[in-house]
Amino acid sequence: MSNPVQEFIEERKLRVNKNGQNKELLEAAKEFNIASNKAQYSYNFSWMGRPIIQYPQDMIAMQELIWDIKPDLIIETGIAHGGSLIYYASLLELIGEGEVLGIDIDIRAHNKAEIEKHPMFKRIKMIEGSAIEQETIDKVAEYTKGKKRILVCLDSNHTHEHVLAELEMYSPFVTKDSYLVVFDTIVEDLPEGYFSQSRPWGIGNNPKTAVNEFLEKNKDFSIDESVDNKVLISVAPSGYLKRLK
Repeated sequence: MSNPVQEFIEERKLRVNKNGQNKELLEAAKEFNIASNKAQYSYNFSWMGRPIIQYPQDMIAMQELIWDIKPDLIIETGIAHGGSLIYYASLLELIGEGEVLGIDIDIRAHNKAEIEKHPMFKRIKMIEGSAIEQETIDKVAEYTKGKKRILVCLDSNHTHEHVLAELEMYSPFVTKDSYLVVFDTIVEDLPEGYFSQSRPWGIGNNPKTAVNEFLEKNKDFSIDESVDNKVLISVAPSGYLKRLK
């Protein structure tokens, strides 16, 4: 007897694979990524009243991962306005379990106040401090005790050195079959001179170059290309890293 649900899943896999081979679609996505990043497209959106500063396609991809994994802890470096924290917390609220831990070197007072008064704050904890200081890592380690399914998102300082340090420090927290998601790997794929000189990152010095170096030494993780092929328009190409063992 046929299984309609399984048939749909298999059909979707085929469509996703075809996306990755569709040159016209890939070129259109590339052009949109370049134009939309210049226009600060990610600033157009909010979640439950807070700016999320993410692409909708990436947030849908995150929703799929979170629903499948059902993490009891999501760790995110980089808080900004708190939209991502609230988004993840709202998904965990629907699932019925789990917490979000946000880390930022500078949690602005007005953002902190808005996050703390939000209905989803009941599932959120925050640490103020550099994501790569040992004191911060020690605090994070305390939160991970007893957690069985942990997902990590990196979205703070985007220099190669900082992201590589985050990858090395936070990857041990990620549980098998969960993900280490590195945002803003798109920087490496944007044209030369695209970023203001005030930015300390750019071509050759960004999250994707850090991911590449990390994966050369760490074989426990692999890029989930099916996510790239699915979303196409993303700030995290090659940034969805699945823990294999």
